[in-house]
Amino acid sequence: MKRAWIVAMSLTALICAAGFVNSAHSQSGQKSENETSEVRIGLAIAPVHLNLKDKNVHLVGLGSYIVNAQSACADCHSCPTYAVGHNPYLGQSKQFNAVNYLAGGVSFGPFTSANITPDANGKPAGLTVSQFQHVIRTGQDPDGSGRLLQVMPWPMFQSMSDHDIRAIYEYLRSIPPAQPGGCSGPGQ
Repeated sequence: MKRAWIVAMSLTALICAAGFVNSAHSQSGQKSENETSEVRIGLAIAPVHLNLKDKNVHLVGLGSYIVNAQSACADCHSCPTYAVGHNPYLGQSKQFNAVNYLAGGVSFGPFTSANITPDANGKPAGLTVSQFQHVIRTGQDPDGSGRLLQVMPWPMFQSMSDHDIRAIYEYLRSIPPAQPGGCSGPGQ
């Protein structure tokens, strides 16, 4: 009787473990399919020519998807946000301003958005991936002052996975450097 109970419990544990492994495999496979779709979309909607040399194309595509389809980064980091005649808020077809794309310069009272395009060394906003992740997670101004970024929605982004933050960084490494333009506020 005791042996039958041990065998039954062992079989139950084995079945549960197999089910867990199968479920985890299915979920990771689903995520992979979703992420593959996001990568494809991200590469298709990138508003500027991407430099993919020595870049992880999968991360670049995912980063583009996060930046351009989910996070509205261009609203605050592109001045103006949209190309002339392509502002969707005016009923026009959407087209980001490629000339000043993510180059910052948008004024929020006493604050101005940063240029997050690559510097001369290819680092977005001049930050290493570790520094970039620190800014996203803590909201601390990268200038070393210890001030918290007051307009950047870092409290919303701080819970992103390391993988997603790395994808954003890889995407920003792939866009062309740009200089701030002129606009009167975010979303213009």
